[in-house]
Amino acid sequence: MIITIVFDDNVINNRFIPGHGFSCLIKLNQKTILFDTGSDSSTLLNNMRQLGEDHKDIDSIILSHIHDDHVGGLTGIIERNKAVTVYLLRSFPSDFKGKVKSLGATVEEVEEPREIFSGVYTTGELGSGIREQSLIIGTNEGMVIITGCAHPGVVKIIRTAKYIIPREKVYLAMGGFHLLGTPSRKIRSIIGSCLKLGIVKVAPCHCSGDEARMQLKKSYMGDYIKSGVGRIITLS
Repeated sequence: MIITIVFDDNVINNRFIPGHGFSCLIKLNQKTILFDTGSDSSTLLNNMRQLGEDHKDIDSIILSHIHDDHVGGLTGIIERNKAVTVYLLRSFPSDFKGKVKSLGATVEEVEEPREIFSGVYTTGELGSGIREQSLIIGTNEGMVIITGCAHPGVVKIIRTAKYIIPREKVYLAMGGFHLLGTPSRKIRSIIGSCLKLGIVKVAPCHCSGDEARMQLKKSYMGDYIKSGVGRIITLS
């Protein structure tokens, strides 16, 4: 499996364009998944071109939640590749679902946790305010959890993933951790919970915040993955 960050607030080098939001491309043996689409399609498509990625290869798009910085690039992708299935939350507005269908894509609504492809799971809708789904992928090293913004709380998401796939270690947690502006003491508590839950590696992106990145790097040391557009993570 290869995960490539194609949209983020940070970049690995100046070949890429930063943007507020998140998107990553996940290449599996039989599937190519785009998780979230960032805030605009021009930035997303530019970064994909720079990375040599073709939007025509995308089979499925999974949207974590309804915020513009995660769904804003969707239209540009579908206009260029109508043969995609978009997995979105049942709680998304009906006019948004209708627009996706009108563009020619297939809509698959998600509410409960389930396996959507072999070895690939959604947490289902989490959160009582901003509802969000995260992605869980099984690998030989353990499960990979990918979050959009982690509005329901990154610790809650990880615990949910461990409930869905019991006895499986969490090899990598990546994506937006929604810790920007969170007090240092609270961040330390969250990191402590992550360590107790046995997360091996972390790759904070997007809304995680500089303070959380600094503390995560200090706690995880060599198992901290610096993230941004252009970061490629390969797992077996």
